[in-house]
Amino acid sequence: MEDLQCGHPRTRLLYITPEYCQLDSFRRILRIIHSHRELARIAVDEAHCISEWGHDFRPSFKNLSFFKHEFPDVPIICLTATATAQVRNDIIRTLELDPGKLKLFTMTTNRPNLHYEVRFKSDEEDHYDNLIGWLRAAQARRTADPVRVAALKAAGKRPEAISGIIYTLFRRDCETLAQRLRESGIGARPYHAGLSNAEKDAALAGWVANTLGFDVIVATTAFGMGIDKEDVRFVVHWQLPKSFEGFYQEAGRAGRDGKAAACILYYAREDRDRAVVMMARDMPKDAAHNRAALEKHRSRAESLKKLVDYCEETNRCRHRLIAAYFGESGEAVSCDWACDWCKDPIALWKRKERGLASEEWCSTQMESGAYGDDAYG
Repeated sequence: MEDLQCGHPRTRLLYITPEYCQLDSFRRILRIIHSHRELARIAVDEAHCISEWGHDFRPSFKNLSFFKHEFPDVPIICLTATATAQVRNDIIRTLELDPGKLKLFTMTTNRPNLHYEVRFKSDEEDHYDNLIGWLRAAQARRTADPVRVAALKAAGKRPEAISGIIYTLFRRDCETLAQRLRESGIGARPYHAGLSNAEKDAALAGWVANTLGFDVIVATTAFGMGIDKEDVRFVVHWQLPKSFEGFYQEAGRAGRDGKAAACILYYAREDRDRAVVMMARDMPKDAAHNRAALEKHRSRAESLKKLVDYCEETNRCRHRLIAAYFGESGEAVSCDWACDWCKDPIALWKRKERGLASEEWCSTQMESGAYGDDAYG
C-alpha cells in the first residue's frame, strides 16, 4: 500500500475485494491516485453479485456505487457470464451508470465443446457407482491410445489424469464423496468453507498443478470465484443446484481450453423438493409485507423452476434451453450432438422414466433432518 500512497504508483494493475473497497483508508488512497490522474479505469468482475436479483448476491458489491460518486470521469466496465436482462438492468441501476453513455457487449452463452447431460437417480448406491464407473471409463479412454500416452508423457503429464470438479450442496457430502473416490483409486480432495485456509489452499494448489492424488475437487459453492483452470474435463453436479445461473456458471468451468468436456447433473425430484424447502426457509420473514423481498424470492423460485424444467425436458436440445433462458434465440444454436437429447432422445426419455420411478430413499433423508442449517457452503 505504500506504493499507492505516493500518488504515482508503480503498480499498474491492482486486484482488490469489494469488502476492501469499503475501508475509509483505502478510499483515501484512491482519492490521492485519482487526483494525480493515475486512476485509469475500474473493472468489476463477477458483476452479477451486485444484483439482489442475481444468484450470488453479495451486499458488499452494492457499495461499489462509491466509484461513480467519487470518480465520475473514470470508465467502469462490468463483467459477468450469467446475467439475465433483469440482472443487467439492476447492475446499471445499482452502480448508477448512465444508460446514455453505456455500451453493452454480449457473447453467446453457447459452449459447443461442452456435452450437457442429466442423469436421473433413484438409488443412493447406484448414484455412487454410476459416477465412479464413468470416471474409470474416462481414465481408460485417456490411456487407450499409445501414441497419445507417449505424447503426454513427453510433455511431463500423467496420461491417466482427468481433471474435474464435483459440486455438492452440503459439506458432509464433500467429505464423504471425496473419501469414497479415493477408496476407489481416484485422486480427490474436498473443498468447503468448513476447512482451514491452509487445507483449502493445499487442495487448490495440488489440483491446479495436476498433482497425483488431486485430480478431482469435490466442492461446495465455496469453490467459486477466481477458479480458472483450462484443462477441466468435467464438471458434475451431485445434486440439483439452487439456481439456473449457478448451474450454468459452475458447469462453465469445464473445457475452457476449447476441447471437449462433460457437464453432468444428477437429478431426482426429491432434490427439487429439498431445494424448494431450503428456498422457503431462506425467505425473509417480512417478505409477505415487503414487495421487493417478495419479488426477489419469486425471481429465485422461477430460476429454480427453469432449472427443474431443464432437467426434466426430453423434447429439446439442452444447449438451446440454456440459450433461451438467457434471452438468446435458442433455435440459432447448433449443438452437433453435444447433449444427451441430441445424441439419443429416446434413450433419454427411457432413462428419465426408469430413473424417476422410485425415489423412496430420498424421502427418508428429508424426514430425518440430516442436513442442518449450517451444513452447506
